[in-house]
Amino acid sequence: MRFFGGGEARNSDPSRQRIPRHSSGWATLRTFLNEQESLRVLDIGPTSSTNINLLTSWGHSIYMADLAGEAQSSNWIRSDAEPGEEFDSAAFLDANLPVAGRLFDVVLLWDVADYLPKSLVGPLFERLHAVMAPGGRLLVFGHVKPETGFHRYHLREDEQVDVQPVSGLAVQNIYTNRQMETLLHEYSTYRFFLAKDNLREILVNR
Repeated sequence: MRFFGGGEARNSDPSRQRIPRHSSGWATLRTFLNEQESLRVLDIGPTSSTNINLLTSWGHSIYMADLAGEAQSSNWIRSDAEPGEEFDSAAFLDANLPVAGRLFDVVLLWDVADYLPKSLVGPLFERLHAVMAPGGRLLVFGHVKPETGFHRYHLREDEQVDVQPVSGLAVQNIYTNRQMETLLHEYSTYRFFLAKDNLREILVNR
């Protein structure tokens, strides 16, 4: 089961240094994390020791799933599928986000959905809904214009996250607010945050 995989990006390359970015979604979610005890957090991205150390110091458990990296594997491509459905979303999610055994109180999806095959994104939000506890929180970033380069987001104790480039993956899809509302139709509530850069943020309540 490839559930805790992913290697942390090295910080020796100057092009991969971390840049602080204000995040209204993280600022709100941080308050929730500080008010609760012993939460289970699913962080979707290459492993970050910064995130592990911060969340465990607050008394929470953290689990990792590097979906964007794993989705690049040819193992999930079906040669006999209809055009646009070649990616085997069901097998991918069963291997990388298994349903049985855990319910998460917080999911940090970041902007990962923008880098995934379009046919995987709807099933991903359905699977996240299934693995989240009632009342859980989901933090989603989304691009407002195309971008080349995949980033890792490292949590901080203030209202910022540190952004670090980790690969040259290109954004595969841009989702409008209306499209995101459709993807989130199973969830209870959600709140959009405006940003001054290329990202929009959504904090979702399961």
